[in-house]
Amino acid sequence: MTYSRINTITGWLCFFTAAVTYILTLDPSASFWDCGEFIASAFRLEVVHQPGAPLVSMIQRLFSTLAFGDLTKVAYFMNIASAMASAATILFLFWTITALAKRTLVKQEEEINSSKIITIIGAGLVGALAYAFSDSFWFSAIEAEVYAMSSLCTAIALWGILKWESQADKPRADRWLAFVAYIIGLSIGVHLLNLLVIPAVIFVYYFRRTPKPTNKGIIKTFAVSILILAFVQFGIIQYMVSTAAFFDLFFVNTLSLGFGTGVLLFAILLISALTLAIRYSIKRNKKVLNLALVSTTLLIFGYSSFALLIIRAQAKPNLNNTNPENAFTFLNYVNRAQYGDRPLLYGENYNSEKIDLKETGKLYRKGSEKYESAGTNSKYVFDKNTFIPRMYSDKPEHIRFYKSWMGFDDEHKLSLADNLKYMFSFQAGHMYMRYFMWNFVGRQNNQDGQLGENGGGWLSGVKPIDAIRLGDQKNLPPSIVDNKAYNRFFFLPLILGLIGAVWHFKRNQKHAGVIALLFFFTGVAIVLYLNSVPIEPRERDYAYVGSFYAFAIWIGLSVIGLKEWLFKKLTPAKAAVFASSIGLLAAPVIMATQGWDDHNRSESYLARDISVNYLKSCAPNAILFTYGDNDTFPVWYAQEVENVRPDVRVVNLSLVNFDWAIDGMRKKQNESAPLPVSMKPNQYAAGTREVMYYQDFKIAQSIELKDIMEVLLSDNDADKITLQDGSKSNVLPTKNFKLTINPKEVVDTGTVPVEDAGKIANTMEWTYDSNYITKGTLAVLDILANNDWKRPIYFTNAMPDEQYIGLKKYLYSEGLNLRLLPLKPATAKEEIFEQVNVKPFYNNIMNNYKWGNIKYANHLDRQSADDVTMFTNMFNGLIGGLISEGKIAESKNVIDKYYAVMPDKFYSMRQIMSSFYFTENLYRLNDLNRANAFINKSADYMNKELRHLAAVSESKNQLSSEREIQVYMTYLGQMVKLTQAYKQTELSNKLEKQYNQFMTRFTPFLGS
Repeated sequence: MTYSRINTITGWLCFFTAAVTYILTLDPSASFWDCGEFIASAFRLEVVHQPGAPLVSMIQRLFSTLAFGDLTKVAYFMNIASAMASAATILFLFWTITALAKRTLVKQEEEINSSKIITIIGAGLVGALAYAFSDSFWFSAIEAEVYAMSSLCTAIALWGILKWESQADKPRADRWLAFVAYIIGLSIGVHLLNLLVIPAVIFVYYFRRTPKPTNKGIIKTFAVSILILAFVQFGIIQYMVSTAAFFDLFFVNTLSLGFGTGVLLFAILLISALTLAIRYSIKRNKKVLNLALVSTTLLIFGYSSFALLIIRAQAKPNLNNTNPENAFTFLNYVNRAQYGDRPLLYGENYNSEKIDLKETGKLYRKGSEKYESAGTNSKYVFDKNTFIPRMYSDKPEHIRFYKSWMGFDDEHKLSLADNLKYMFSFQAGHMYMRYFMWNFVGRQNNQDGQLGENGGGWLSGVKPIDAIRLGDQKNLPPSIVDNKAYNRFFFLPLILGLIGAVWHFKRNQKHAGVIALLFFFTGVAIVLYLNSVPIEPRERDYAYVGSFYAFAIWIGLSVIGLKEWLFKKLTPAKAAVFASSIGLLAAPVIMATQGWDDHNRSESYLARDISVNYLKSCAPNAILFTYGDNDTFPVWYAQEVENVRPDVRVVNLSLVNFDWAIDGMRKKQNESAPLPVSMKPNQYAAGTREVMYYQDFKIAQSIELKDIMEVLLSDNDADKITLQDGSKSNVLPTKNFKLTINPKEVVDTGTVPVEDAGKIANTMEWTYDSNYITKGTLAVLDILANNDWKRPIYFTNAMPDEQYIGLKKYLYSEGLNLRLLPLKPATAKEEIFEQVNVKPFYNNIMNNYKWGNIKYANHLDRQSADDVTMFTNMFNGLIGGLISEGKIAESKNVIDKYYAVMPDKFYSMRQIMSSFYFTENLYRLNDLNRANAFINKSADYMNKELRHLAAVSESKNQLSSEREIQVYMTYLGQMVKLTQAYKQTELSNKLEKQYNQFMTRFTPFLGS
């Protein structure tokens, strides 16, 4: 059998191995984070969040047809699309590794002997399967996200340029370069990370066309590759659209032609110019110019997948982010305008003072006949700037983190050296390198490790080495050893990768340099470019998988290094077999066996079930306010795909600051009538009423909400103040709001049952809790003022308190949702922990809610483990409310339900905290056996955690994970008091003894 045939068959064997792995561990429904939005948008071909993924939507839509009308299977088959794309990535990675190995080991026209075939194929198998089972790539391979297809585009582009290199001297070989350009163009419609393969592609071209590369030539090529990358990123993706937009502005506003006329003319001019230029390059035999023009044309052709978004925006779908129907909204879309920007090379620090506001450009919006001004783009001018600003965010939580991480006091003035130290220690060191080590060394657990505390870090399983970094490792706690993400690779994949890199640089510096460049641009360069703030909503390891892909190439090539360095005394064939076997055992096998359980989501239904719970617990025709990704995206999936409760209107408070979102609120969606928004489009148009600040007019009494709305929406200058730039702005004259209640309306609409009519307040009075009102808040207040209780109003219970706009004392928990009810507050206090609407809450817990198989699931990821805590808190709230109303039998039913649906094991410190209050309820119900068992289980968990933290503190001679120790000790102390209060003397004495023992161990380190 020829090498070519073996190479092809083995590549497909890798594909099927990966595909079977991903299908067996696939998420069977929608996952958390962006997946729900991508599935919903793909199913109905709607517009996802910026900067869009139209090609992904089209491919996922195609896969959704495999469900054959079963709406509950749509998500599964879209997840299959990711699995297939990921398996194909492994296929092309295998062929890339074998191409690199063959290029180095086999001279042109030389016949390949059997030992070299075994070596080359072994290298491909080891590297490709190592990447297939790597932590971050595997995670994205089994859900409907963009990163699987993004990796495939990167893999195809790199494979394509190596195909060109192998045939570069043959006629028509440059068609491979055109193919690569087209793939990169298509990849824009997947994710912009793929553009980072461009420098590697350029260097392959340079090395192949330059027999004797020079340092000067390499520097020039690097500069050219950066320029080409910038040309695609800015010239094609952004400035081409920007030019078209301003063409349209001129033709519409100056020449009074129709919308889109300028865009059409620009497209004609661009196509004509490219056509004529290509014809010129052919006639004059200018090959390099022809290649550049054809590649540019194919890049643009691939980029044209974005036409889907413009076409679909015209149809005004339910999910229509930015409404990119015209040149300017589309420009905002591809520019990611709603996310703002960050300083990169020069800018402010977190303690820089704002001294001015500088206009940076004009904004436009589509009017009835012309484009209208939508204000200006502006940015603050700061008193002190620095090069490479890394600590720039002035949000209080970020400032606290900067100071804590760097050890700064309040008076410290940042320097360039400080920013560089932070970049290397946190952004590159803690964040990127921690992710890198997860994939090739091992991982503690799946806890969030962004803050640098105990958990979420990397570890190898080699305890003496781990102890140097992490402290004593003899008695690891359940938060590590019972966590399925406790993966130990013993440094073996890392060592193989380093061996492969060293061998590659020794034997083929050109190719090794290309892979190193790919590794740099898809890893460290992203760290530099993103300049991320700390405390992100989740870990971001998926952004760096391109660099892990590059490293996997070296893991594969380590087989050749092992063969040549360790087994050189054996026959070549035996050496190849031994090296391949060791490589397979040390990387793919160990990575697969360690990683299978924490990547197996085949029993995971929690995201889907929670989203259905959100909707089904709403009264008919309700308005449900959500916030953030996990509150919203799975709910969109449930409505848009499975058609769950289409009568409920979902309003994402993260997006209502944008005019296009308010436009959507004013129209019918599914079976939900338009929302009662009284604002006219010109009152909330882009650039209008973005922010209105509070000015204390010394108004003592509460003001009717409709009267406040009149002031905020007034176009009368008497109701505005003059800003520093001379413009006029509406202001908020008071924070004391009032909504007069008509009890008949409240009862007639079923908001409050007749038997509770006496609890209805005459007025709802509350204090708005912010110093400004955004356009989004204005829209929410508008709905409240004009709803007249015709539609039930809910807020999800997982959002920050400021999103409740001061209404907490009128919000009653019914489970996952808080319902707005005009009832007389039970207390005069503003601070209310939780109020419950017992009857619907009980019905939801006992009859409506599904629990995502969390009791029996093989593994819970971090978000799911957090949701266990949320559920426990929910049970606590209901049981407490039932006990307060004297409904003891119902309370015991809820207790039984808890034991029936909730997991028996603890997953986190937060779960311990919530379980304490559950135990307290057990004691209140005189369920002593269960209460004592729960106390013992909690104490056992905490003892193991505290024993480990004490041992780590003693080994490091300083207090380790102070926050965790404080929490565990606090709750251990509370358990002592709780058991004393309920006369469980023996148990209380046991707990007190444990508490005192730990105090003795921790006391030497307090204050150190």
